[in-house]
Amino acid sequence: MSPHLTPPTTKPRVPNFSSGPCAKRPGWSVSKLENAFVGRSHRSEDGRSRIKEVIERSKTILGVPADYRLGIVPASDTGAVEMALWSLLGKYPLDILAWESFGLEWVKDVVDELKLPNLNVLKATYGSLPDLNQVDFSHDVVFLWNGTTSGVRVPNGDWIKDDRQGLTICDATSAVFAMEVPWHKLDVVTYSWQKVLGGEAQHGVIALSPRAVERLESYQPAWPIPKLFRLAQKGKLIEGIFKGDTINTPSMLCVEDALDGLLWADSIGGLPGLIRRSEANLATIARWVEQSDWAAFLAEKPETRSCTSICLKIVDDWFTNLSPEKQAESAKKIAKLLQKQEVAFDIASYRSAPPGIRIWGGATVETTDIEALLPWLDWAYATVKQESEQ
Repeated sequence: MSPHLTPPTTKPRVPNFSSGPCAKRPGWSVSKLENAFVGRSHRSEDGRSRIKEVIERSKTILGVPADYRLGIVPASDTGAVEMALWSLLGKYPLDILAWESFGLEWVKDVVDELKLPNLNVLKATYGSLPDLNQVDFSHDVVFLWNGTTSGVRVPNGDWIKDDRQGLTICDATSAVFAMEVPWHKLDVVTYSWQKVLGGEAQHGVIALSPRAVERLESYQPAWPIPKLFRLAQKGKLIEGIFKGDTINTPSMLCVEDALDGLLWADSIGGLPGLIRRSEANLATIARWVEQSDWAAFLAEKPETRSCTSICLKIVDDWFTNLSPEKQAESAKKIAKLLQKQEVAFDIASYRSAPPGIRIWGGATVETTDIEALLPWLDWAYATVKQESEQ
């Protein structure tokens, strides 16, 4: 029997490799939520204090500049991005970058819903980035820091001008807490707890630079803004959002869970510790890919490989010679086989991405679990390939 067809003997201790909601932090249990501020108003002094603690701890760990505002908003990262698009765009022409499914969703919003004129869409296929040198910073710019469904991230912020006229609006949900984000280059940053912190879903976070606040207070879009998207009222920023008041009722269980994740992050060295853990997971997979005869990174350039949503494509001739439908079917079989063995849950590539494997490598994932997973990938691939050829 081929070595790849012999099941490995060691399984990951935690087989949760989903790219959202992501693995809980090591040592987490539901008992960590027993002090959650439930059954009381989130607008009470104590409730507001708990929410404000999450805001302040987030700013400290992430190194958010003192003059930036950071607040908790509805509807996860999606809601936070929508708030920025609906509240800020329209004053200047827009450059919007898209190289995977979520970036394309924001393109759809500004084209089909906001119907913005003077729009420049810079697209790239899965695995690559648009030409960043083509971005015009006299325009507003919307982009992702990390493409969760492609595993492609911008390598740094050097391409973003400091003396820009427009605003930079960055969906950074699978980047913050795992990658260096140059705050002075970004005017709006959005994310959710469910990614690198492994928090419960449904709540988003939005951070605003002074330039973004000035835009909110001096510019009124031509379209009506739904209540859930309102960041300003009567020409003034709604400051309460950034001081513990929320637009609608938050889950205090989720708030407690986010606080637990932040305390854990602090205990492992804050942002540098989080980045080290995530980069170690990427490095472990990179060493395996170098030796693999069937797997490769979807990201074409090493400097653009994500250390959180690590996307792999299948390059073996057997697979590439299959029809697109058979490729998708075979990739799903690999993921299902690993799930059946309770080795890896939810690692199929995103539904609109090229067929392959997507492994979450964020800071809550132990490198030892990544190491235990990799031989199982070889086994699952060899098994599905042999079954197909019989």
